[in-house]
Amino acid sequence: MLRDLRYRIKLFSSSRKEFYSFIKATTGFSPLKLRLYDLAFIHKSASSADLLGQPINNERLEYLGDAVIGTIVADYLYNRFPRKDEGFLTQMRSRIVNRSFLTQLTFKLGLNHFVTSNTNTVNESSHIFGDVFEAFIGAIYLDYGYQGAKDFLIKKVLSTYVDVHALERSDNNFKSQLIEWGQKNKREVEFDTQEKPVSGPNKPPFVSIIRIDGQIAGKGEGYSKKEAQQNSACKALENFDINDCI
Repeated sequence: MLRDLRYRIKLFSSSRKEFYSFIKATTGFSPLKLRLYDLAFIHKSASSADLLGQPINNERLEYLGDAVIGTIVADYLYNRFPRKDEGFLTQMRSRIVNRSFLTQLTFKLGLNHFVTSNTNTVNESSHIFGDVFEAFIGAIYLDYGYQGAKDFLIKKVLSTYVDVHALERSDNNFKSQLIEWGQKNKREVEFDTQEKPVSGPNKPPFVSIIRIDGQIAGKGEGYSKKEAQQNSACKALENFDINDCI
């Protein structure tokens, strides 16, 4: 009880009271490890160093959150579509965890208002916000465990902002769309897909680079060559304003 009282005093007397109250209202639970949430919103451009010289930013939380999101979304889709094959599930996961979509979620949840950054490229298309969403999930995971992160992502995010039936009906074969666009506009589209020489735990082992008329137009990673090509094609479509891929 004494520990809980100290926590409440810290929470509501803090200069970050508004921020912590926002976290509670957004997630539905009281943040316990407050420092994690502070870190989740600090972009590397605004990072400082702790007493040991270690950088203070959200990069490590982003790495963790990326893996947690991928696992939760895969679990969610596996149970939501028990009769669908691996190819369908892979495409659906790729569409949901697309960085542009994560950026949109950051704005829909209002997380963007609390981002700390020293870069002039911060806008609605910046990957900074998608990174913040991943770091935010990483903070929730470390604070409330896998189940807490899963409950938030499914109940507060996927159920509210993701129309899985619309995703199922949509044309998300980005590779085919890009090839068709190239043929129609007489542009040369090349895919270079390879297995990465070094791939860490929970990191996609394949990378695909797309060149249009010899120039790099998109790059994507995946857990299969097909997924990597889909992700790189999606990025190329976005870069050329052909399709939003969301």
